[in-house]
Amino acid sequence: MSENCTHDCSTCSSACASRTAPQDLLEKPNDMTHVKKLIGVVSGKGGVGKSLVTSMLAVLMSRQGYTAAVLDADMTGPSIPRAFGLHEQAQGTDIGIMPVITKTGIRVMSLNLLLEHDTDPVVWRGPVIAGAVKQFWTDVVWGDVDFMFVDMPPGTGDVPLTVFQSLPVDGIVVVATPQELVGMIVEKAVKMADMMNVPVLGLVENMSSFRCPDCGKVHAIFGESHADDIAKAHGISPVCRLPINPKLAAAVDAGMIELMDENGLDALADKLAGLLR
Repeated sequence: MSENCTHDCSTCSSACASRTAPQDLLEKPNDMTHVKKLIGVVSGKGGVGKSLVTSMLAVLMSRQGYTAAVLDADMTGPSIPRAFGLHEQAQGTDIGIMPVITKTGIRVMSLNLLLEHDTDPVVWRGPVIAGAVKQFWTDVVWGDVDFMFVDMPPGTGDVPLTVFQSLPVDGIVVVATPQELVGMIVEKAVKMADMMNVPVLGLVENMSSFRCPDCGKVHAIFGESHADDIAKAHGISPVCRLPINPKLAAAVDAGMIELMDENGLDALADKLAGLLR
């Protein structure tokens, strides 16, 4: 080792005995899994509609003719099966676990699809949860998928870090609500993506406004938007807005997200499609 060694092998050309190569933490997927683009859907806090956005993006890409899949990484609060009206359990075979297929052909894997009762709590510590997320990538037979969306739990803890380090994430979509405090928390998620060298493909402001069905006036129920400021500060485009829509909420509760009629995410869906063109 040189006396002037900085211990940063990426900036040094010397072939000394102490030289180390960068460690690749990516997990190998199932042999029958081939995913072209893997998109994480993240938020700084819970309750902002991250699972809704994940489901809607999968539906939109499926409508464009792409094969879509959803990996539900929110182990302690899985809600993806409910949005799609899935109740059957996932089945295992000699080659791995088979995802459950929705009515329109979207492939889904969630912990709720492995539990005897979907109301059973998951009382696991962080390392066990992170291990389960990896298994959803390594042990599930996803097949050929154009777009896989990973619904992450909120925050910047164990599971998001596991996804960033263990899965080949091509980009993330950040979901927020208009409150200024949430905007501050969202910046933490954006900065975490920057630290992991993962591009932010879009910002979705959910519950951005509400249109009165009687007078037609639009109200900013949760305060004025800060989405454009956050997007401009971090060079994020596009910014999409989803209004408070009781019909959309009812469709999710009824497991009929695939019948949604909402165009708030169209610009983001077009950008994602462009990744494969």
